[in-house]
Amino acid sequence: MGEQERMVEAILFATAEPITVRELEARMPHGCDPAEALVHLRKRYDGRGVTLNRVGDAWAMRTAPDLGFLMQRETVETRKLSRAAIETLAIIAYHQPVTRAEIEEIRGVSVSRGTVDQLLEMEWIRFGRRKMTPGRPVTFVVTQGFLDHFGLENARDLPGLKELRAAGLLESRPPPGEMPMSGQEGDEEDESAEGQSELFED
Repeated sequence: MGEQERMVEAILFATAEPITVRELEARMPHGCDPAEALVHLRKRYDGRGVTLNRVGDAWAMRTAPDLGFLMQRETVETRKLSRAAIETLAIIAYHQPVTRAEIEEIRGVSVSRGTVDQLLEMEWIRFGRRKMTPGRPVTFVVTQGFLDHFGLENARDLPGLKELRAAGLLESRPPPGEMPMSGQEGDEEDESAEGQSELFED
């Protein structure tokens, strides 16, 4: 088992993206048990500067959260998502699988095509199964990349809506039935002034 831990450790350090147990099995010699090796390895890295994290059904080596400040010079500068994009992403994360119409009903405004397209391009959301309703609309779900970016094992680890509002990530809105109907003032996306295809704010 010690040798299997070494093999799993080597693969994880050399792999940029999270890797599944099945992928580990394919790389390791026949008869190895990478799942058990991961359990031992995770305990060995507990409390270290680098930790072994589960991301969905995959595994990855990540810097310990409390040491993230040491990596500031190494990180790529990011730009803040628009409120519309954050709300759309949050709705998908909390209500997945969810259709565009359902997103619009929850937000109370129409969802611009640009917002959804950009989230798809960022690979934070993907298409899910079609709903068994008239028209069979496509649904959206969050991706493993989304979970990895936010350090989540699965969508159940997301913070509560109250926490998101307290952090300023979601704005308190009245129920959808009390929102202006399409075509009335105020139903446009936040980014419409600069073009609906804009996802980021300066």
